[in-house]
Amino acid sequence: MKPRVGVYLSEGVAARLAEAAKHPSATKSAVVEAALDRYFGSDDDIDDTATVARHLAGLSRQLEELDRNLRIANETAALHARFHLAVTPPMPAGEQRAACVLGAERFEEFATQVGRRVDLGSPLIRETIDRMSATRTVPLTTDEGNPSGTGATLCERDVQAPSLADDVSVPVAAVREDAATLGLRAVEAALFPDPVTCSGIEEGEGTVLSRRSLPTWLTAPRRVAKDPAEKRSLILRVFLPFVFGYYIAYLFRTINAVMAAPLATELGLGADDLGLLTSVYFVTFAAAQIPIGILLDRYGPRRVQSVLLLIAAVGSTLFAVSDHFWTLLLGRALIGLGVASAMTAGMKALVLWFPGDRVPLLNGLMVMLGALGAVTATLPADLLLDWIGWRELFIAFAGLTIASAIMIYFIVPEAAPVPSGAVAAGLKKVYADPRFWRVAPLSACCIGTAWALQGLWTAQWLKDVEGLDRAGVVFHLFAMAVALSLGASLLGVAADRLRRRGVGPEVLLGLVAAVFIVTQFALILRLPLPSYLQWTVVAAVGAATVLSFATLAEYFPKQLAGRANGALNLFHIAAAFIVQYATGVVLQYWTPQAGHYPEIAYQTAFALNLVLQVVAWIWFMFPRARTDSRKRFTPESCWRSR
Repeated sequence: MKPRVGVYLSEGVAARLAEAAKHPSATKSAVVEAALDRYFGSDDDIDDTATVARHLAGLSRQLEELDRNLRIANETAALHARFHLAVTPPMPAGEQRAACVLGAERFEEFATQVGRRVDLGSPLIRETIDRMSATRTVPLTTDEGNPSGTGATLCERDVQAPSLADDVSVPVAAVREDAATLGLRAVEAALFPDPVTCSGIEEGEGTVLSRRSLPTWLTAPRRVAKDPAEKRSLILRVFLPFVFGYYIAYLFRTINAVMAAPLATELGLGADDLGLLTSVYFVTFAAAQIPIGILLDRYGPRRVQSVLLLIAAVGSTLFAVSDHFWTLLLGRALIGLGVASAMTAGMKALVLWFPGDRVPLLNGLMVMLGALGAVTATLPADLLLDWIGWRELFIAFAGLTIASAIMIYFIVPEAAPVPSGAVAAGLKKVYADPRFWRVAPLSACCIGTAWALQGLWTAQWLKDVEGLDRAGVVFHLFAMAVALSLGASLLGVAADRLRRRGVGPEVLLGLVAAVFIVTQFALILRLPLPSYLQWTVVAAVGAATVLSFATLAEYFPKQLAGRANGALNLFHIAAAFIVQYATGVVLQYWTPQAGHYPEIAYQTAFALNLVLQVVAWIWFMFPRARTDSRKRFTPESCWRSR
């Protein structure tokens, strides 16, 4: 029983109602009820304007997200194909079948990881792009569920990322099947001119190579130590032996600052002779950097470092028994050649055996401990000079060098060799990279100057300009050596902390260079600042190799670490040689007064060098010269670094 309602209508509306009621299936009551229902709105009405608008807005957002994901997927696939088809160098014919077998295993593991990521519901590409400013790569060793034991690794930021779409799920088996099929086809297209080879392996035809018969450079997993006992073993077997070798190199590099006076007195050497005798160390050191970088990548740091240290021992012995300037020069040159790989071999070993995200910190610790050689070359060396003389001192140095060579050869584990073809192709890649040419000038100017000053001209400045006696000079050199050691540690820790916050080491390098330039201005202008403060800053900048090499480690894969470090170290040593020798040449234009060069001579020499540093700093900071640090991890480096 429906309630009755009486209403009054205008003549026009009443006429329209009567006309509508003429329809066989309509009555006046039904028409009025429908009109009132529409006016007030019904819960079942899906044509409401606001509701439709909300539905359309949601669809629009979904379409935009779908379009973005499709574009990301397309670009990812295109870049992947480009790197593997156009960039990856061809493989020797004899190793193609082995590579195909290993490729099938890696793609099988890759498919497993894809299925797991899909189940997590966290798209790796979208997550990486959206959070690029905080992204860093962490090696992911997939030991679980890995029957082949390949130790395959994937470039993945965080496996346990929060789910963005929990309701998305795809069967892992289906993903594995599709990915494996596509993977084998990709191996065919990228590695083999004749697809029959891979097809035969895929179908089980012929003899399939076992993992034992695969080449070492293909199967070496480069696993990072996880067990604490294994980590301690690497510290003892890899880190400390190379630190001792680097200690010897620093000892030889800075000892001439203490020995300059005895050598000049006994052999009658002038400023230019002292400059040449000290800087010839850097000549042979620099000339050997490129060949050493190639040898390190080809034969590993163990064999290269141990052989070269024996050459340094021969040079130290020759220096000790020399009575003429030219034999001293030859001995010093052999020493420079023998310790030329001390830094780069150590850095290469750290890259090979330790996690990539810990390399800046380990670089800092290595330079810090190695710089104790510079500490030894001050007060302790001065005491030994008074006790046994400089000849016996260099005989002792030769014995330490031989002991270091033996330790490295018999204790350090052997690294897997790299094919000679891959080694030859890498150096061109390093020098063709614009990011290298952005870093190299500033790093060379600042670090080379710091080495040149600490190695010789700081002592001469303190004696001639500051008027200090021998004890005061030695104490300054001791403070500088301590500052060098502590500076390496602090820079390594700072680079490690900043990297965790998404800030690369090149930012800290630019800041350190600016402080170095300001400090030299203060020295040249003779501002009333503590002498110890200014010279300790100069010495600490010599440890900025921690930042330079850490930057290159982010720019280039592990296989190029030796060549990249050697290429940059060539600039460091060349700059040190030029600054050390050129300073002596400039000083010769002034006549010594009572055995001391005037203040203006040092100011002129230092100012000319400072101009070059300012230009290099402007080049480094100039916006057009910058390379986006977020592009340092490319698909190619991700593939090759594992």
